Formats: sequence, C-alpha cells, structure tokens
Amino acid sequence: MADIPYPTEPLPANSALYDGVSITAAPPCARYGLRGRDAALLEAATGLKLPSAIGHSAAGVAKLGPDEWLAILPITAQFGVSEGQPISVVDVSDRSIGIIVEGERAIAILSAGCPLDLAAWPVGRASRTVYELVEVIIFRESETRFSIDIWRSFAPWLWQALCTAAAG
Repeated sequence: MADIPYPTEPLPANSALYDGVSITAAPPCARYGLRGRDAALLEAATGLKLPSAIGHSAAGVAKLGPDEWLAILPITAQFGVSEGQPISVVDVSDRSIGIIVEGERAIAILSAGCPLDLAAWPVGRASRTVYELVEVIIFRESETRFSIDIWRSFAPWLWQALCTAAAG
C-alpha cells in the first residue's frame, strides 16, 4: 500500500493576530491516550500524576471520562510497555494537533462555535466538546489562554473557523 503524504503541520507557521486575540499553532507535542479502571496502575506505568475528577487537567494530563485521560507532553516523552496490566497507553501523537487561542477575546471567539459556557470554566478545566460540528478537546490554561486539541485532518478547517470568528 502506498504511503499517503500527510503534511506534518497543516497549520500556518505564523500566528493570526486580531484585535484582542491571537490564534497560534501549538508546538509539536507527544500525545497519549490513557485508559484504565485503576488510575494507580496507569500512574505507575507512566509516572504521571493523573487528575481524579472528570474535566480537570494538570501538568498536561486531562481526565476526559471515568477511565480515560489524554496526556499532552513534551515531544520527547515516552513510556515503557506494561504487559499483562489491564491498562492502555497509546501514542496518538500523529492523530492530533494543537491550536492556542489567547487574548481578552479568546472566550468570545471560542463561544462563537462551542456550546459550553467557557466563561464559567476555572483555569485547569478541560473537556471534549465540539466547535460547530467538529470534535475538539479544550483546555483552559489561564484566564485568557485556551488550547485546543483537534484531529489533524480537521485542523485547517478549525483554524479558518477561528479566524473567521476573530475577524467578524
């Protein structure tokens, strides 16, 4: 089967700057999907401290469901194999890409396509949701900074949708 030539970074290298907000491609990161009913086993296998409450994030790890976490870590992060354990640690780095929306208008731009009340989110909140009809994971990193994890194939579309909202 022939290799399909996917671009490694389908987003512009330069930030899109608008009044009160910037939209920037996040630097490349290692991404891991973590699954397991016993968080202690996952912590032992990865060396990560996992958030215990759904919707919380810390140190690049978000708890998305009862037994599901997403870890967005430095590009050099790697984990050993934990054979025989009832856990799953899957490298999903090639699947997703990040976009940073930052500035005093960040909430307004994200709220243009996201049904959640992002203004009510405390710093450290993270959730799987949608922007218009596309699945994303949004992290609130500070009062005016959000990062979005999106599947690579939808990233150019999301970039354009965010820029359209920012320009409008």
